[in-house]
Amino acid sequence: MGSKRIAKELAELTASPPEGITVELANESDIYQWKVYMDGPEGSPYHNGRFLVKLSLPTEYPFKPPSVSFGTKIYHPNVTNDDKGSMCLGMLRADEWKPSSKIAAVLEFARQLLVEPMPDDAVEGRIAEQYKNDRARYDEIAREWTRKYAMA
Repeated sequence: MGSKRIAKELAELTASPPEGITVELANESDIYQWKVYMDGPEGSPYHNGRFLVKLSLPTEYPFKPPSVSFGTKIYHPNVTNDDKGSMCLGMLRADEWKPSSKIAAVLEFARQLLVEPMPDDAVEGRIAEQYKNDRARYDEIAREWTRKYAMA
Protein backbone atom coordinates (compact mmCIF):
# COMPACT_ATOMS: atom_id res chain seq x y z
CA MET A 1 0.00 0.00 0.00
CA GLY A 2 2.79 2.40 0.91
CA SER A 3 4.46 2.26 -2.47
CA LYS A 4 1.21 3.18 -4.27
CA ARG A 5 0.76 6.22 -2.09
CA ILE A 6 4.44 7.15 -2.51
CA ALA A 7 4.13 6.88 -6.30
CA LYS A 8 1.05 9.11 -6.21
CA GLU A 9 2.74 11.73 -4.02
CA LEU A 10 5.85 11.63 -6.21
CA ALA A 11 3.72 12.18 -9.32
CA GLU A 12 1.95 15.13 -7.67
CA LEU A 13 5.22 16.66 -6.49
CA THR A 14 6.86 16.25 -9.88
CA ALA A 15 3.86 17.75 -11.69
CA SER A 16 3.40 20.72 -9.35
CA PRO A 17 6.25 21.03 -6.85
CA PRO A 18 6.08 23.51 -3.98
CA GLU A 19 7.93 26.78 -4.59
CA GLY A 20 11.71 26.43 -4.57
CA ILE A 21 11.62 22.63 -4.47
CA THR A 22 12.46 20.03 -7.13
CA VAL A 23 11.98 16.32 -6.52
CA GLU A 24 13.41 13.24 -8.24
CA LEU A 25 14.17 9.65 -7.35
CA ALA A 26 17.75 9.04 -6.27
CA ASN A 27 17.57 5.81 -8.26
CA GLU A 28 14.79 5.02 -10.73
CA SER A 29 14.33 1.52 -9.33
CA ASP A 30 13.90 2.64 -5.70
CA ILE A 31 10.78 4.62 -4.87
CA TYR A 32 11.80 4.95 -1.20
CA GLN A 33 14.87 7.18 -1.76
CA TRP A 34 14.35 10.69 -3.06
CA LYS A 35 16.64 13.52 -4.01
CA VAL A 36 15.14 16.89 -3.30
CA TYR A 37 16.71 20.15 -4.42
CA MET A 38 15.76 23.08 -2.28
CA ASP A 39 16.48 26.68 -3.21
CA GLY A 40 17.47 28.93 -0.33
CA PRO A 41 14.47 31.19 0.29
CA GLU A 42 14.67 34.90 -0.43
CA GLY A 43 15.24 36.96 2.67
CA SER A 44 17.21 34.15 4.35
CA PRO A 45 21.01 33.83 4.57
CA TYR A 46 20.61 30.75 2.33
CA HIS A 47 19.22 32.78 -0.57
CA ASN A 48 20.77 31.84 -3.97
CA GLY A 49 22.00 28.54 -2.56
CA ARG A 50 20.77 25.19 -3.85
CA PHE A 51 20.65 22.44 -1.26
CA LEU A 52 20.42 18.72 -1.80
CA VAL A 53 18.03 17.17 0.70
CA LYS A 54 17.79 13.39 0.98
CA LEU A 55 14.40 12.00 1.80
CA SER A 56 14.20 8.40 2.84
CA LEU A 57 10.82 6.72 3.17
CA PRO A 58 10.28 3.70 5.39
CA THR A 59 8.46 0.71 3.90
CA GLU A 60 5.78 1.32 6.56
CA TYR A 61 5.04 4.78 5.13
CA PRO A 62 2.59 6.53 5.70
CA PHE A 63 2.38 4.95 9.16
CA LYS A 64 5.99 5.81 9.93
CA PRO A 65 7.58 9.18 9.07
CA PRO A 66 10.21 9.72 6.38
CA SER A 67 13.69 10.80 7.41
CA VAL A 68 15.11 14.00 6.02
CA SER A 69 18.78 14.95 5.84
CA PHE A 70 20.86 17.55 4.06
CA GLY A 71 23.34 16.29 1.48
CA THR A 72 24.71 19.83 1.21
CA LYS A 73 26.53 21.23 4.22
CA ILE A 74 24.45 23.94 5.88
CA TYR A 75 25.00 26.17 8.89
CA HIS A 76 21.71 25.84 10.73
CA PRO A 77 20.59 25.14 14.32
CA ASN A 78 18.19 22.38 13.24
CA VAL A 79 20.61 20.41 11.04
CA THR A 80 23.53 18.38 12.39
CA ASN A 81 26.92 19.73 11.44
CA ASP A 82 28.34 16.31 10.53
CA ASP A 83 28.38 14.26 7.33
CA LYS A 84 24.88 13.01 8.04
CA GLY A 85 23.20 16.43 7.95
CA SER A 86 20.25 15.06 9.92
CA MET A 87 17.39 17.48 10.25
CA CYS A 88 15.38 17.75 13.43
CA LEU A 89 11.73 18.33 12.54
CA GLY A 90 9.03 18.03 15.18
CA MET A 91 6.48 16.69 12.71
CA LEU A 92 8.84 13.81 11.83
CA ARG A 93 9.04 12.45 15.36
CA ALA A 94 7.35 9.09 15.63
CA ASP A 95 4.96 10.37 18.31
CA GLU A 96 3.96 13.49 16.32
CA TRP A 97 3.75 11.98 12.86
CA LYS A 98 0.28 11.57 11.34
CA PRO A 99 -0.33 9.15 8.44
CA SER A 100 -2.39 11.90 6.79
CA SER A 101 0.71 14.10 6.53
CA LYS A 102 2.07 14.46 3.03
CA ILE A 103 5.64 14.62 1.82
CA ALA A 104 4.92 18.02 0.24
CA ALA A 105 4.08 19.38 3.70
CA VAL A 106 7.31 17.92 5.13
CA LEU A 107 9.34 19.61 2.37
CA GLU A 108 7.56 22.94 2.75
CA PHE A 109 8.13 22.79 6.49
CA ALA A 110 11.82 22.01 5.96
CA ARG A 111 12.19 24.95 3.56
CA GLN A 112 10.34 27.23 6.00
CA LEU A 113 12.94 26.30 8.62
CA LEU A 114 15.55 27.95 6.42
CA VAL A 115 13.63 31.22 6.81
CA GLU A 116 12.76 30.71 10.47
CA PRO A 117 15.00 28.29 12.36
CA MET A 118 13.64 26.84 15.59
CA PRO A 119 16.47 27.42 18.06
CA ASP A 120 14.49 25.87 20.91
CA ASP A 121 14.32 22.57 19.02
CA ALA A 122 17.95 22.64 17.95
CA VAL A 123 20.37 19.77 17.33
CA GLU A 124 23.30 22.22 17.20
CA GLY A 125 23.14 24.08 20.51
CA ARG A 126 26.05 26.39 19.79
CA ILE A 127 24.53 27.58 16.50
CA ALA A 128 21.15 28.02 18.20
CA GLU A 129 22.73 30.21 20.90
CA GLN A 130 24.43 32.28 18.24
CA TYR A 131 21.18 32.59 16.29
CA LYS A 132 19.43 33.93 19.40
CA ASN A 133 22.23 36.14 20.73
CA ASP A 134 24.29 37.27 17.73
CA ARG A 135 22.03 37.13 14.73
CA ALA A 136 24.33 39.20 12.50
CA ARG A 137 27.23 36.79 12.98
CA TYR A 138 24.93 33.79 12.46
CA ASP A 139 23.65 35.26 9.17
CA GLU A 140 27.22 36.01 8.09
CA ILE A 141 28.44 32.43 8.67
CA ALA A 142 25.29 30.92 7.13
CA ARG A 143 25.80 33.09 4.01
CA GLU A 144 29.48 32.10 3.88
CA TRP A 145 28.63 28.38 4.06
CA THR A 146 25.94 28.85 1.43
CA ARG A 147 28.46 30.44 -0.92
CA LYS A 148 31.01 27.74 -0.16
CA TYR A 149 28.82 24.63 -0.37
CA ALA A 150 25.50 25.45 -2.02
CA MET A 151 26.30 27.66 -4.98
CA ALA A 152 26.28 26.06 -8.39
